[in-house]
Formats: sequence, C-alpha cells, structure tokens
Amino acid sequence: MSQALQDLLDLLDLEQIEENIFRGRSRSAVVPRVFGGQVAAQALVAAGRTVPADRPAHSLHAYFLRPGDPGAPIVYTVDRIRDGRSFTTRRVVAVQHGKPIFHLSASFQVYEEGLEHQAPMPASPDPATLPTSQERMRGYGHLAPEVVEKFLEAREAIDLRYVEEPPYGQFGEPREPHSQVWFRTNGKLDCAFDEPLLHVVLATYVSDMTLLDSVLLAHGRGGWAVGDVVGASLDHAMWFHRPFRADEWLLYDQESPSAHGGRGLGQARIYTQDGRLAITVIQEGVVRVPRG
Repeated sequence: MSQALQDLLDLLDLEQIEENIFRGRSRSAVVPRVFGGQVAAQALVAAGRTVPADRPAHSLHAYFLRPGDPGAPIVYTVDRIRDGRSFTTRRVVAVQHGKPIFHLSASFQVYEEGLEHQAPMPASPDPATLPTSQERMRGYGHLAPEVVEKFLEAREAIDLRYVEEPPYGQFGEPREPHSQVWFRTNGKLDCAFDEPLLHVVLATYVSDMTLLDSVLLAHGRGGWAVGDVVGASLDHAMWFHRPFRADEWLLYDQESPSAHGGRGLGQARIYTQDGRLAITVIQEGVVRVPRG
C-alpha cells in the first residue's frame, strides 16, 4: 500500500465522539475549500458505522450547502431515520463553525436475490495502455507549475487515467460532452482495511473528481485549472448496484445531457473491468463563466 493511499484511509477514518456523532479532518484541495468528494465519503463513513455490516450501502443522495474550511474539523451528526427488516436509512449533517455545510441521506439493504439486467459496458481501451496522471500533467506547459502540483498531490492516492485529453489539457473548441476515466486506488488494500463499506466510500470520494468534465467539454472550456470557468458541486447522487473493489480498475463513463442557468448536469456509469455495472452517478454543479 502506498503512503498516499494510507494517508487517504486515515483521512476517512473518523473519530467517534458520541454515539451518533463523528469528527473528521480535511486536507488541502485543488481549490481553496474542502474537496466535495471527501465530505461525501466521510459522511458515508459516519452513516455506515451506525449500520450492521451485513447491510451494504445501495444509494446516497447529497447536497453541498456551503464551502468547507480545510483548516477546521468537520462534525458529522447521524440521524437513525429507519431500521427496517430489509432496509436501513440514515441522514447525516456535516457542520463547521456552527453551520451545516453538507447533507446526506443514505440507504442500506440486506442482500437478496432478484431480477437481473444491466446496460452493456461501452468500448474503452485497456487502462494499462493509457498515460498516468503524472505523465499527462507533466506535459501541460500551459498550466502553472503550482496548479500541476496541486492536481498531482490531490490525486496521489488514486491512479486515475483519462482515455482522451481532459478539459484542461485541450480546450478552446467544443467537443462531444462525453468523457471516460479509468481509476483505482494507488495500491492494494491491506486485509485490515478490506471491508465492503470502504470500497463504496473510496468510489464516492473519486466520483466527485471528474464528473463535470463533460459539461466543460461541450463548451470548449478548460475549467478551474485554467480559470475560464468557476464552479462547485451542488448535489450528488449514487446508486451502488453490484459489489466491486476500489483497488481494481473501474471505468467511469461520463456525459452531460444539459447545461443551463449557471448549472451543468453530469451523469455516469461505473463498470468493473470485466463489464459489470457497479454504480450509477448523477451530479449537478454551478458552472459559471467569469465576468470580465
């Protein structure tokens, strides 16, 4: 296991300060606020720690309410909404400086047999043939060195590989609003950390990294890295369909069906390398062109 991955696992390992209250810390992100994927992942950890281990998460729905302060701890309060025979529901509110910054509802279910079908996995190259984030970022002379370093530091624990050029790598002309990214943790999870909830939490963390890329592609924008767009996540929803491992390759197939009113919508499917549909993700974010 890499040190960067160990640091990420430590970040997601919340301190329990009361029966339904947890505390997490933050780290610096590409933008001067807490990374949204971190807050969502930590909130899911808090919810999951109040649920029996035989009930994996099957969905989450969340709203980003205020920017998080990376210099202050985040307190997560869990409300045990319902404990049914098949389903368990939790609501989590993340608070900083006395104000809610994030709200999450998550549902967990005991395993049961049922009807089975899925959308087929789209074509995509083998991730081993694609350049790493470091190989791509080091080739972008148009990006400020400090921006490159922030990107690489923020993604050091994740091996994330774009199939095509990301928005900040090639911009100026509109492209198809579709993006593919392969990802996995940068190292295998040790047995001590290998539990189903952690794989779901890690996928939640990564899911906020690239989903709005397809919005930018549609308009030829490079995004926050080049300063031609400002934005932030507004809401985030995920459905976990089938078991998967976050330390094995996952294909994040993303597209944007709409942008309007200063907001952009991204939707995606995440597949295992052998073609199983593992997760569906939808996110809306603020996407604004800076005023001159």
